[in-house]
Amino acid sequence: MDFSIRASTLEDCKDIARMILELAEYEKVLDQVKVTQKDLEQDGFIKNPFFHGIVAEVPEQHRTKEGHAKVGYALYFYTYSSWKGRALYMEDLYVMPEFRGKGIGKALMSKVAQLGLAAGCTQLNFAVLDWNKPSLDFYLSQGCFDVTADMGYHCMRCEGAALEQLAQGDT
Repeated sequence: MDFSIRASTLEDCKDIARMILELAEYEKVLDQVKVTQKDLEQDGFIKNPFFHGIVAEVPEQHRTKEGHAKVGYALYFYTYSSWKGRALYMEDLYVMPEFRGKGIGKALMSKVAQLGLAAGCTQLNFAVLDWNKPSLDFYLSQGCFDVTADMGYHCMRCEGAALEQLAQGDT
């Protein structure tokens, strides 16, 4: 199947927002999505963007029955490891179900890796749900390893009221 991978533009935010909702539904966390198309436009296309994105696009003859040409995306941002230096974090990697198994996910991830290497990054980090065996198997097949299983690290988060209390020193 023909497809292309390219940097996302402001005009892609509507489709990226749609696919974020599709990914959240697949991951059974649709109720947790708060980001809107407008948020993506404001946060990704400013002087110092909070994220970068790429999209997978198919030609006219392969569009979805709803007419979508953008069938996958990846969002990533640059970060830093105090041990290894420059690093990349891939927040999302998504391909619409009917386009999976056609090399699109691999091409998206490969492009993120290329961008990271070009920027001098030494590692690509991301999270995957423990029940998502198809994705786990895919990532392992790409030479990735499970940091939790292999090194014992756990991904931690502080948000909402806990984040505000932490910022105020009230914990």
